[in-house]
Amino acid sequence: MPREHHYRTTVTWTGNNGTGTSNYRAYGRDHEVSAEGLPPLPGTADPAFRGTADRWNPEQLLLASLAQCHMLSYLALCALAGVVVTGYADDAAGTMAEDGKGGGRFTEVLLRPRVEVASADDVERARALHHDAHEKCFIANSVNFPVRHEAVVTVRGA
Repeated sequence: MPREHHYRTTVTWTGNNGTGTSNYRAYGRDHEVSAEGLPPLPGTADPAFRGTADRWNPEQLLLASLAQCHMLSYLALCALAGVVVTGYADDAAGTMAEDGKGGGRFTEVLLRPRVEVASADDVERARALHHDAHEKCFIANSVNFPVRHEAVVTVRGA
């Protein structure tokens, strides 16, 4: 029987500037995302939608979730395959299109992982494991837009 995992977060709006949502410009988009035992994450809307630039917005968090999930799946697969990864960074990018009716959707995410491995013998296997990691990533399997990868694998010290 498949296992289920359950997650809980609390989102608390902190942007009431005194008059609530009395009009579209009257309220702040600031909020806190929290979960038991973790520090709160300051959130807001994208600055294009009247958010502030010094807080995380939902679009950034979705992109970060995809990049984190891919990385964690990838590192686990490398460990199981005996590929020693010594460094990993991803400059992920996402595209969201507005629909002209007040809504929109992500149309694509591009992950650009830069992986460093300990041995030149592992470079090809390390590249190939990105495909497997994508197949295993819970978050990528949950979205309805393409998540592409342009991985670069180098050898430590090379």
